Amino acid sequence: MASSFRILSVLAIALAICAKGTLGEIACEHLDQDTCAYAISSAGKRCVLEKRVKRTGEEAYTCRTSEIEADRLRNWIETDQCIKACGLDRKSLGISTDSLLESRFAQQLCSPQCYDSCPNVIDLYFNLAAAEGVFLPKLCEAQEGNARRGLMADIKSSGFVAPGPVKYTVAPAPVEPVKYTVTPAMSPYYN
Repeated sequence: MASSFRILSVLAIALAICAKGTLGEIACEHLDQDTCAYAISSAGKRCVLEKRVKRTGEEAYTCRTSEIEADRLRNWIETDQCIKACGLDRKSLGISTDSLLESRFAQQLCSPQCYDSCPNVIDLYFNLAAAEGVFLPKLCEAQEGNARRGLMADIKSSGFVAPGPVKYTVAPAPVEPVKYTVTPAMSPYYN
């Protein structure tokens, strides 16, 4: 009796381990080039597609784990519907904020099909835009109207312009530092 209980216990543990592996522990290094870009590992790290040229001149693609963490997302392979709706490419070899300057891309990113349905993509571009000093919801709001020029200028200049030189004829009054705190912005999916 104890022997059959042990066998059942060992069998149950083995089955649980196998099921866990088949149910979707995502490791970026195990993804192919058709699922790598815009995927997130089970550890919450974003996957990146890399290209290398073999000695024969042939191009080879590999998927690697980046150091970039996704906010609250894990075990995620982006759907083909989101890739298409957001104007993305599965063979992207990296992402940059430059794509936000492209009007067509920004329109697709801000479209209801992408913005309202693809939290992984929006989280990624929300953080990219924030790194450039741009608030993605404002950029998308501007996409709806024609106020895009001002925001595009903010992106190009990172939103800050240094003041020009000032010529004083008398000594300027001392300037007191301003103290303020900034609360980090969160992706619209986590507010």
